Amino acid sequence: MTGTEQETMLRVTRRFDAPRERVFDAWTNPDVLRSWWAAGPDWKTPTAEVDARPGGRYRLSMEDPSGSVHTVVGEYKEITPPERLAYTWSWEDGPPEMEGSAGSLVVVEFLEDGDGTEVVLTHSGFANGEIRGEHEKGWTAVIENLARMLAS
Repeated sequence: MTGTEQETMLRVTRRFDAPRERVFDAWTNPDVLRSWWAAGPDWKTPTAEVDARPGGRYRLSMEDPSGSVHTVVGEYKEITPPERLAYTWSWEDGPPEMEGSAGSLVVVEFLEDGDGTEVVLTHSGFANGEIRGEHEKGWTAVIENLARMLAS
C-alpha cells in the first residue's frame, strides 16, 4: 500500500460471535440498525431508512448526547447477502471537518469464521489523512456498538 492509499483508505476488522446472516441483517434491516447505529452507547439512532438493493438509497442518523444529529446518506452499489455490501458515503449537511469524505465508498465483507463472523470494513476515497482519522474513530465506536447489540 502506498502512502497515499494509507491516507485515503481505512480498514477495520472485527470478529463477532454471531452467524453471518444475523450480522449482515444488522447492516441492512432498519429496525436492527436503530438499535446500534451510533458512535456511542449513550447516543440515539433517530433515522434508519434503507432501500437495500443495488441503486437503492439509505439515510442513517445518529444523535449525540448534546442533541446534535449527524446524518450519512448514499447509494448501494452492491448487495450480496450475506457476504458483501458496497455503498457510497456522504454526510448530509456535514460538519466542515467531514467535507472531504463526500462520495467515498464503503465495502463491508462478512466472512464465516467458525461459529462466528469476521467483518472487514474498507472505507476509501477520503480527501486526506485527517478526514480518514476522524472516520476511523467513528467506525471504531460504531462497530463497538454493534458488538454490544449482537452480544445481548
